[in-house]
Amino acid sequence: MSIPTFAPLQNDSFLRACLRQATEHTPVWLMRQAGRYLPEYCATRAKAGSFMSLATNVDYATEVTLQPLARYPLDAAILFSDILTVPDAMGLGLSFAQGEGPRFATPVRDEAAVEALAVPDLDKLRYVFDAVTSIRKALNGRVPLIGFSGSPWTLACYMVEGQGSQDYRLVKTMLYARPDLMHRLLQVNADAVAAYLNAQIDAGAQAVMIFDSWGGVLADGAFQAFSLAYTARVLAGLKRHGVDGQIVPRIVFTKGGGLWLQEMAALDCEVLGLDWTMNLGRARALVGGAAGGPGKALQGNIDPNALFAPPAQIRAEAARVLDSFGAPHRNPATCGPTHIFNLGHGISQHTPPEHVTALVEAVHSHSRALRGG
Repeated sequence: MSIPTFAPLQNDSFLRACLRQATEHTPVWLMRQAGRYLPEYCATRAKAGSFMSLATNVDYATEVTLQPLARYPLDAAILFSDILTVPDAMGLGLSFAQGEGPRFATPVRDEAAVEALAVPDLDKLRYVFDAVTSIRKALNGRVPLIGFSGSPWTLACYMVEGQGSQDYRLVKTMLYARPDLMHRLLQVNADAVAAYLNAQIDAGAQAVMIFDSWGGVLADGAFQAFSLAYTARVLAGLKRHGVDGQIVPRIVFTKGGGLWLQEMAALDCEVLGLDWTMNLGRARALVGGAAGGPGKALQGNIDPNALFAPPAQIRAEAARVLDSFGAPHRNPATCGPTHIFNLGHGISQHTPPEHVTALVEAVHSHSRALRGG
């Protein structure tokens, strides 16, 4: 396979912040930034006919990935895809009913189903890798492109439950009653996720993110054994450099994971994402490190529901989040504590698009003021 070539990067603030390098402003991007809150996304999805038709069509996936960048001066793009593409490629039959979440036609609920699991043929996910290359070319160096996957544990939740869950009864029953089966399932998932993310890196992804969306539903002890350990297994298998020879930062986001932040500091990744329940200043003190020394960059963490307030309150809340992190690292000669502004979870489909304008402008202007700019 030929190695793709891409335009030089014009705005590398996101990548520099991931590597704890000083930036002129705090970079900002939003989880689920290409989504239903944008009328242009809804129009493209209607044209595609279904979510899966949208996600599996390279041209549509490229179009919707770039839509928020046409509206807002965001500092990164994220691949338009779904966290459940890997189990779908394992043959579980992913579908999305209109107005409902994802469903699997054949959930994994017994020993035979677990034993039948294997790392999928990555050719079944060629549409994802083709989309990565297409998006990277369409960006033309404007901002970096983030690739992603669900974490092994989060994938397992959907694979066993067959859909989203309120109580995680089925997946936790397997965890407690047959931990051997759960470990086997998670091993397959971890190896599949590592292979999947490496293929995204080979296609042109400049950073990769692991969404451990359901890690926070686990008990203490179970989180370390069934989520954290398998996220670590994924990270250990990832390529360190992209097709252009640059370091590919790795981001881990565990919703509800603030309790275990110090343990997550041992992960072999550059960035830890935080939900809105964690104070950024406290997180910085725990894992951000000092100038010139090791530490994690932090990503987050405004409450997505703050975007329903009027613009003046959005600007105030953005400033509060930036102030809670504190004075940013400013010395270009060393690394030090850095922050990437984001939501504490995905943006709501009901968010007024103009409120996002207020947020992004506030982050850029206030973060420059914090640097004396």
